[in-house]
Amino acid sequence: MYFYAMLTISQRGQQMPASPIRKLVPFAETAKKKGIKVYHLNIGQPDIETPKMALDAVRHFDFKVLEYSHSAGNESYRRKLATYYTNLGIDVDYQQIIVTTGGSEAILFGFMSCLDQGDEVIIPEPFYANYNGFATAAGVVVRPLTSYIESGFALPPVSEFEKLITPRTRAIVICNPNNPTGYLYSREEMDTLRDLVIKHDLYLFSDEAYRDFCYSGEHISAMHLKGAEQNVLMMDTISKRYSACGGRIGALVTRNQAVLDTVMKFAQARLSPPSFAQILGEAATELPPDYFDATRAEYLHRRDTLVTRLNKMPGVFCPNPGGAFYAIASLPVDDTDVFCQWLLESFSYKNQTVMLAPAGGFYGTPGLGKKEVRLAYVLNSGDLNKAMDCLEQALQQYPGKTK
Repeated sequence: MYFYAMLTISQRGQQMPASPIRKLVPFAETAKKKGIKVYHLNIGQPDIETPKMALDAVRHFDFKVLEYSHSAGNESYRRKLATYYTNLGIDVDYQQIIVTTGGSEAILFGFMSCLDQGDEVIIPEPFYANYNGFATAAGVVVRPLTSYIESGFALPPVSEFEKLITPRTRAIVICNPNNPTGYLYSREEMDTLRDLVIKHDLYLFSDEAYRDFCYSGEHISAMHLKGAEQNVLMMDTISKRYSACGGRIGALVTRNQAVLDTVMKFAQARLSPPSFAQILGEAATELPPDYFDATRAEYLHRRDTLVTRLNKMPGVFCPNPGGAFYAIASLPVDDTDVFCQWLLESFSYKNQTVMLAPAGGFYGTPGLGKKEVRLAYVLNSGDLNKAMDCLEQALQQYPGKTK
């Protein structure tokens, strides 16, 4: 007689959250099979072309063996990244940069290097939903601190942070400019965070994936904060900067040598970051200084188009984001999870509909964001206006409309 043990899934796997950005994909695919045009405002996939000179560097790179790179990334690339950061007023050496497989791996390496199982991080919410996933993978507890749409998602007061600090608190995590809100932290807010992490001996993890997309103010990097050099870890990526999301190349940058030494062990364990995308990233550092001018101007126009259209719709409110290419809007509906699914399952206008991301998945506090959506203004203005036409009509027809 044979006895078989029951196969089980790990608790970590069971606790791993599904992506709120991608969970409606099956409904969008079904709509497309019906011949309905779907305008994707649910995901931050830019439609700006990846720079040709960067793609050409990959196409024309001459090698006979596709070797591992250094676990920290190609030295030539890290040296050029250091120059890029120096030009932004961030004085770092190439040895203080570890190239990662996307910004995602940089965040995960940071968590695993600085935090133990059961340690806590404070994150202003709404926040990038995958922080929950990285925290789950690392065994870290997220303590959300609510920011509010009425104040444009400004940083909560220091007193609210200190209410959440416990003996297990190890870090504060920010995204600046913010995904999903588009909020751009001011110098005063960054100085507040500096003072807070120094006072309580915390790390400050700063996700700066959208640094090049600032419209109403200066970007203050956490790496600019004097006196907090040992506290700060910056996470970066080429995904948004060069419209190279599929390249999966990011970076972890810190002046804390003990953290660098620890991150390096994780980097060695995964061997090396992707070679082709490092070639692309290195070539992109040679783009002319005005490369982002036209891109930034285009996104500014899209932002203004989106926010203006939204705020003209009855019952809709959308604060004006200072950066990135996201906005959160409150809608006059009962539940945006239901509404966003209804848009794909039951609605079309001129054989078109729009795909949005329900904002509830960007909050760590259960029940928040139920009347909010995140919109990524990554489409050209013509398509963006058509998407807004769909949304305007949908809000008039939706059975669960509220006043």
